[in-house]
Amino acid sequence: MKKVLIPTDFSDNAYGAVSYAVQLLANEECTFHLLHTYTPAIYQSEYLLHSPGQVGLGDIYRLDSEEMLNKLNQRLLADFKNPKHQFETHSAFSIFMEAMDDMVVEKQIDLIIMGTQGATGAKEIFLGSNTVHAIKRAKCPILAVPFSFEYNSPKKILFPTDYEIEYSSSLVKELLFMAKLHSAIVDVMHISNNLELSSFQKENKAKLSGLLGGVEHNFHEVPDQGIIEAINNLQAKFKSNFLVMVKNKHSFLENLFLKPVINQIGFHTTIPFLVLPHHLMK
Repeated sequence: MKKVLIPTDFSDNAYGAVSYAVQLLANEECTFHLLHTYTPAIYQSEYLLHSPGQVGLGDIYRLDSEEMLNKLNQRLLADFKNPKHQFETHSAFSIFMEAMDDMVVEKQIDLIIMGTQGATGAKEIFLGSNTVHAIKRAKCPILAVPFSFEYNSPKKILFPTDYEIEYSSSLVKELLFMAKLHSAIVDVMHISNNLELSSFQKENKAKLSGLLGGVEHNFHEVPDQGIIEAINNLQAKFKSNFLVMVKNKHSFLENLFLKPVINQIGFHTTIPFLVLPHHLMK
């Protein structure tokens, strides 16, 4: 049974992520762990000062959190009647990132799914700060779902790479899972700099080709250009509706997150964005 963690703040954005998740995994037996964290500033300061004055305030926030989680659970059961799915709710007086880390370990989470936090203009979607921080530190694959993204089965998966990664079955496990679950085509994209691939890159490409042997896939060389521009161009050309990237210390995705501007506004995407963390290469 697949174990999925979905953080929520009870916003429409967050519900959109849950809705996408249950449709994406409609044919898979899953346990969805719905997590809400709360850290009221007043209570936190009183707590740190060991003051008994606000001793009941934390209970009020906890009860509110649990009540909202229960309402969310009931709404999901009503909206998506799927016997393959079950929901567990978790309310935590904790910092979001710490609660997420604890849940991943405690519940042996396979995948985190969360919504982005807003939009600019008509189409361009930015990952909010929580999503960016989660991507930077998550110990398991994490899927970011753009705000108001209308669900459609991911039949065309775009997978940009520079072939500087030693691929393994554990690293691409979630990519293969999604591709097989939805009978999708994986379009592997490499930005050409007019230089021949190194022997290391050729070995990695061959390894990736072998790992993708069980799903339909194609390799594409695109003209030298910025990674975001290349993703947008190929996404439009192939009508991709699912983006997958690996984040490791050598990848261009990691370099994007190291840039101050990206840390402020987040990486932007118009389609669900699955990030595979580097430790899965082991």
